[in-house]
Amino acid sequence: MTRQEIEPEKLSGATVVVIDVFLATTTLLAILENGARSVLPVASLEEAEEVGSGLDRTRTLRGGEQDAEKIEGYDLGPYPEEYTPEVVEDKDVIFVTTNGTRAIGSAAPARRLLVGCLRNAPAVARYLEASGTESVYVVCAGSAGRFTTEDFLGASTILSRLNNDGYLDDWRLNDAAWLALDFAERYEGREMEALRHSRAGRWFLENDMTRELEFVGDVGASGLVPEVVDGRLRPVSGQSSIISNQQDADGEG
Repeated sequence: MTRQEIEPEKLSGATVVVIDVFLATTTLLAILENGARSVLPVASLEEAEEVGSGLDRTRTLRGGEQDAEKIEGYDLGPYPEEYTPEVVEDKDVIFVTTNGTRAIGSAAPARRLLVGCLRNAPAVARYLEASGTESVYVVCAGSAGRFTTEDFLGASTILSRLNNDGYLDDWRLNDAAWLALDFAERYEGREMEALRHSRAGRWFLENDMTRELEFVGDVGASGLVPEVVDGRLRPVSGQSSIISNQQDADGEG
């Protein structure tokens, strides 16, 4: 339910999916899709400085937020629309947030570490089933240790798609996973409604950011499944063509 519940010692043989719908994992997905040379999610400002010291500063962008505010001196904030192909192409992007990238850092001991959100939830589910993994943790980043509806919705959507044809019938589900499947059944096809009712979703609406909210809530818009390897984001094996196809489509538009 939150990143604070992660127990790193249990993750060594597992596949972990980290979800921070508003906005870290949604934005990380967009950065990778839009052609960044490398995407480096880091857990803290200190780690961002350390990682950045080893990169070519003329080709490096720093982005993210701390306590929901753009970081002073950084190039970009936390929103996906800031990371267009024109901005990130052939750049190294260091990205740090209050909750999402910290959750990624805490889950680093996992055998495989994936980044999920509503936009790629069906693709993540397909990948999990095809991978044959026998142990999965879906981690909601949460907000300052608190439960958030949007991350639970992302987790629920992944689990419900994974459970097609009763795939999870023989799995041992914890209480949170069982509740997530029930929640997904209640809101299948109505994910945007759930987002609008969430605390963060209401903030988006109150600040005239309907377009941004709709981008976040576009279930299945992306077929890309990013994984974190040696601190960098990359498409899971066999998916590199998705990025080039997306770039071609953007160019034609």
